[in-house]
Amino acid sequence: MQREKFSSRLGFLLISAGCAIGLGIVWRFPYIAGKYGGAAFVLLYLAFLVLMGLPIMVMELAVGRGSQKSIAMSFDALEPQGSKYHLYKYVAAAGNYLLMMFYTSVAGWMVIYCKKLISGEFVGATSEQVSSAFSGMMADPVGMMIAMVIVVVGCFSICSIGLQKGVEKATKWMMLALLAIMLVLVVNSLLMPGAAKGLKFYLYPDFGKLAEAGIFNAIFDAMGQAFFTLSIGMGSIAIFGSYIDKKHSLTGEAVRITLLDTSVAFMAGLIIFPACFTYGVNPDAGPNLIFVTLPNVFAAMPGGRVWGSLFFIFLLFAALSTVIAVFENIISFWMDLKGWSRKKTVIINGVALLVLSLPCVLGFNVLSFIQPLGAGSTIMDLEDFIISNNILPLGSLVYLTFCTYKFGWGWDKFTLEANTGDGLKFPTKLRVYFKYVLPLIILFIFVQGYIAKFF
Repeated sequence: MQREKFSSRLGFLLISAGCAIGLGIVWRFPYIAGKYGGAAFVLLYLAFLVLMGLPIMVMELAVGRGSQKSIAMSFDALEPQGSKYHLYKYVAAAGNYLLMMFYTSVAGWMVIYCKKLISGEFVGATSEQVSSAFSGMMADPVGMMIAMVIVVVGCFSICSIGLQKGVEKATKWMMLALLAIMLVLVVNSLLMPGAAKGLKFYLYPDFGKLAEAGIFNAIFDAMGQAFFTLSIGMGSIAIFGSYIDKKHSLTGEAVRITLLDTSVAFMAGLIIFPACFTYGVNPDAGPNLIFVTLPNVFAAMPGGRVWGSLFFIFLLFAALSTVIAVFENIISFWMDLKGWSRKKTVIINGVALLVLSLPCVLGFNVLSFIQPLGAGSTIMDLEDFIISNNILPLGSLVYLTFCTYKFGWGWDKFTLEANTGDGLKFPTKLRVYFKYVLPLIILFIFVQGYIAKFF
């Protein structure tokens, strides 16, 4: 059976960026930038993005395009006889499922909040009412379950239509709408009375604040943000490499995806900080920023119902673009491994993920007594920890060694594939750095993640 291809280069770039553009960069990147001195941190982040994230994205794209397979068979197709890289397929597949086991729930929260904002629930609400709305949602397993089902069924339905007519078409329009909404929200934020203070907090390179927060901590967080923001390490990017032709070099394509991803993260800060400073609220990290702090801002803002609705539609699109991209990777995995039809794969995995996503939903209420990472932790925290602190860094190490060592695909074959086509070429003179230094950096991030979590 002939492999499907993207109908356009734009479709490939938007869906690949959509996979990387998730909710994490929207609420995490602006907060960390502010914490570590604004532009001072952004410069660190961009440096590590170029030194670490980009090269591994090129490698993952090359493995996908070179093999014309998903993670299920890509290493089998390229590895030399006797190599065991193909065994990583099972870890990567588990990673994709684990990610979706909690990401579908978080996307469901966006569905619920879109309904709340559009219906005007927060118009004139007090800060206590806004806070209780979030805690009320988390305590309602039925409501969260219904929202999760809507996300799973809706996204698998899009994937069932096919690559071009379903995945590519839906994601392309979703991403274009996301970018358009972001631009409108940025303009609105920049016209607020507190915009100058917000921009100074976000963009002024305060090296004093960087030193105060700890330069080592800033470096580690910049490494981590650069590393995890691109969704590399478990085949979610490789699958889109397998759907493109050889007209363009992969380094140039990776740069475009990274620029799009970073632009969205940067613009999120331009939306959030002027609003927070105008209305005198602290830009908290994590769910509080999205579900408590910003709804408070929208409740106080003239036309807040409209701006809040647009903001949560933007977040919903960011979440759904990631879900659709990872679902496509899961579907392609089983189609390649078992030869199943797309329709059969969609039905089996749709049912499986509806069941697998339940522990996360129930972990905030019915199963809240399960605290796997210590007091106050949830089942979602464990699922996220396994992905973010284990599968993504170790998976990236797998791709890195596979492309640089002869017991894998090897440097020469990798660079030939990466540099095929017009555009920016992979820096082959940095072979020593990619072969010996970058693996040590990834191992450092892996170990430091454990130290930060448990010690």
